[in-house]
Amino acid sequence: MLLQVRNLRCGYGSLEVVRGISLHVRAGEVVGLLGANGAGKTTLLKAIVGLLPPWRGEIRMAGRPIQRQPAWRSVSHSMVLVPEGRMIFADLTVRENLQVGGYHNPDRALHLDLVLDRFPRLRERLHQLGGTLSGGEQQMLALGRALMARPRLLLLDEPSMGLAPLLVKEVFAEIRRMTESGLTVLVVEQNAVATLHIADRAYVMETGEIILEGQAGDLLHNPEVKRAYLGKGHSAPNA
Repeated sequence: MLLQVRNLRCGYGSLEVVRGISLHVRAGEVVGLLGANGAGKTTLLKAIVGLLPPWRGEIRMAGRPIQRQPAWRSVSHSMVLVPEGRMIFADLTVRENLQVGGYHNPDRALHLDLVLDRFPRLRERLHQLGGTLSGGEQQMLALGRALMARPRLLLLDEPSMGLAPLLVKEVFAEIRRMTESGLTVLVVEQNAVATLHIADRAYVMETGEIILEGQAGDLLHNPEVKRAYLGKGHSAPNA
């Protein structure tokens, strides 16, 4: 098991946001974490990478307990978070953004070429400031920057936010392709349809708890999920 979270509780001040959550991610999987805004998804990711100290519970990466380690150590555990809103450096060029991501990678020059092969549009805009890119290009830059650290586990927080439907499809297809090179992905999303079409398994969160879990295909056709997250009359598009 690559990532294991057991009975995790955390929050802010006296407010408990994550209430005893347990989940796991196997190597090579795409696992979705679905739920409405305010369900606690981002808080859970912050706890996993060390940005928020857990109150109780255990987090293990490749069998090693990491719940008491600072956020900067997450890269050494081969785990990288792409935060909500992308958070690229607007005043740095595409190349500089990518180089920041590969700061701890001794083979960053070689890896830069691999990332640019994966995202040809970034190669075309290598000397362009990150803040001048389109929303879709910024998301690709955020993904590329994360890949520069050579993670085993990629944590994605709302990668479809602010993107047009065609760009959402393109970004999610790229996320699925990443697993072909051995990457493992945990993706937090409100867009249940897009997530369930690329995920192997998924969890559904509500008010800080896991209320459903299972194979992505099963959840896509689960009446409760369809009612709460997919809308009435949803029919799955052709994959």
